[in-house]
Amino acid sequence: MKNKFPSLIKIIFNLFFLIFTIFILGLSFNSCNPFEEKPVKAKNGMVVSASSFASKVGVDILKQGGNAVDAAVATGFALAVTYPQAGNIGGGGFMVIHLAKGKNTTIDFREKAPLFAFREMYLDSTGKFIPELSQTGVTSAGVPGSVAGLIYALNKYGTMKLKDVIQPAIDIAKNGWELDERTAKSFEYYLPEFKKYPSSLKTFTKEGEPFKEGDIFKQPVLAQTLELIKKKGTDGFYKGRIAELLLKQIRALGGFITQKDLDKYKPVEREPIIGNYRGYKIISMPPSSSGGIALVELLNILENYSFKQNDWGRSSYIHKLVEAMKYTFADRTKYLGDDDFYPVPTKVLISKKYAKTIFNLSRRAKADKIGKKAIPSEDIKTGKIISFKESTETTHYSVYDKYGNAVSVSTTLNSSFGSRIMVEGAGFLLNNEMDDFSAKPGEPNIYGLLGSEANSIQPEKRMLSSMTPTIVLKDDKPFLILGSPGGAQIITSVLQVILNVIDFNMNIKKAVDAPRIHHQWLPDIIVYEKDIFNGNVKNELKKMGYTFKDDNAKNRKIGMVAAIMIDNKNKIILGAFDKRGPGTADSY
Repeated sequence: MKNKFPSLIKIIFNLFFLIFTIFILGLSFNSCNPFEEKPVKAKNGMVVSASSFASKVGVDILKQGGNAVDAAVATGFALAVTYPQAGNIGGGGFMVIHLAKGKNTTIDFREKAPLFAFREMYLDSTGKFIPELSQTGVTSAGVPGSVAGLIYALNKYGTMKLKDVIQPAIDIAKNGWELDERTAKSFEYYLPEFKKYPSSLKTFTKEGEPFKEGDIFKQPVLAQTLELIKKKGTDGFYKGRIAELLLKQIRALGGFITQKDLDKYKPVEREPIIGNYRGYKIISMPPSSSGGIALVELLNILENYSFKQNDWGRSSYIHKLVEAMKYTFADRTKYLGDDDFYPVPTKVLISKKYAKTIFNLSRRAKADKIGKKAIPSEDIKTGKIISFKESTETTHYSVYDKYGNAVSVSTTLNSSFGSRIMVEGAGFLLNNEMDDFSAKPGEPNIYGLLGSEANSIQPEKRMLSSMTPTIVLKDDKPFLILGSPGGAQIITSVLQVILNVIDFNMNIKKAVDAPRIHHQWLPDIIVYEKDIFNGNVKNELKKMGYTFKDDNAKNRKIGMVAAIMIDNKNKIILGAFDKRGPGTADSY
C-alpha cells in the first residue's frame, strides 16, 4: 500500500495538469478568454470612429433624436478637426446607407481630376513617370468632395439642420482638444514636410516647436471655415472667401484646380454593389471605388470552400485566401476605374459564375498537386514587379441608430496629411489623391498598386479607390457595418473580418483584432502581421511556393477596422474599434 498511495497522487496530479492544460488551450482558441477585450454594448445606437471626440459627437446627435445619417455627417465634420491626418474637408470619400424602410444606396463624393488635368501630366519629356508630382504639393491635389458629399447626404437622408450637426466640430476647433501621444508624434514625424509650407508649419507646431502629448490643439482658422459652411452650405466652401483662399494657394504653387472645377463639383448617388455570402447580403461601394466589386468577387470565390472552425490560421486556409486575392487584384488592375468614363464589367466580376471559373482555375493549377501549390502571379497576368508601400491614412467610421438605419463611411486625403499643404487662411489640408490614378499604365502608385487604361487620367474623372465601406444584412436587417483605412489592404481587411464573423463565429471585437494577411497580386508576396502564423504554418506555405514580406513584421499593421455588429434577436448593438489604432466605439 505504501508504494501505491504516492502513485495514486501522481496520477491525480497528472490528470489535474492535463485538464488545466486543455482548459488554457481552450481559452486561447475560443472567444471565452476572460482576459480578452470585449465589444462595447449599446441598446439604442453606436458610433465607431478613429477619434473618441468624433465618436462622442456622433452619439450626442443620436441622443438628440437624430438618425444615423445626421450622426454620420456630424462625425465626419468632427473628424476633420480631431483626426487631421485623414479626417478632412479637403479630401473626399464614400458613404453606404441602409435605411430602416429597406432602401440601400451609396454616395460617391470622391475627388475629381481638375479640368486642366491631362493623361501625361506626371511624365517628363521622355515619358518617364515623375512620382513627386502626383504624390506631393498642389499638383497632386484633386477637386475636394467631402463638404458637398456630407451636405448632400444630410439634405436627402438626414433629419436635422446643418447648423446643428456641424456646431460640435466648430466648438472643438475653437476651444481645442487635448492631443494624445500618437497624434502629437505624427505632427512631429511630418515636421520636415510641414516646414516646406509656412501655413502648415504655423498650424502643426507651436511657433516652430513640436506639440507634445497633453497640449491643447486649437484651430481657430478652421473654425471660421466651418462657420462659413454652417451659414452658406456648400457655397461656403466652393464659392466666396474659402474658394478664393484655396485657389490663391493653388495658383501660387503651380497647381491645376480652378473656380470652374469647384463650381462643377457634384457628389453622385449610385446603386450599391450587392452580393450574397452564405445567405448574408453584402452591400458595398461601386466604382469609382474598387472596394465593393473586389470584396464581392473575393467572397464569391471563397464561398466555394467550406471552412471548419479549426481551419482559421492553417496553411490550407491562408493558401485559399491568397489565391483568391491574386485573381481579384489582377482583375482590379485591368478592369476597374470610374465607370462614368470606362465600361467596367461589373456584372461579370461580381457574378457567382465568374467566381466559379476562378475557383476551378485555382484548383486545376499545378495538376500534380491539385489546389496545393501557390500560383505565381506572373502566371495569372504578366506585370512589372514593384516595391510595396503601406499606409493607413484613410479613416472609416460606422454608425447605427435606434430606428434601424445604418451608415458606413470612408474618407481620405490619400497619404497622411494629404499633400501636407494647409490652405493659408482656411485651416484645412489639400489632398494628394491624383496619385490614385494610373499616371502611366503599369507604373505603381504610392501604395504599390498597378493600374491600366481603365484608371488613366482624364479631366473630371474620379480616381480609383480601394475604400470599402460595407453593410452586411441578415434577414434584410443590418448585421455588420464596417470599413477600414489602409490603401489596398482595406479590401482584404474588410474581407477577413467578415469571414471571422460568418465562418468562424468570432465576436466583433475578436474578429476585428485578429491578425491578418494581405496579397495584392503584385508584388508576389504575402504581407502578414505577427501572430498570424502558428507552429509550422509559415514553413508549410514556403514549401507550397509562397514568399513573404518579412521586414518589420512584428510592428506591421494591416488595416484599422471600425465595426458594428447588431444582434437583432437579443436587441443588442456591439461595437469595436481595432486594437491597431486609437479609436473608440461610443454607445447610446
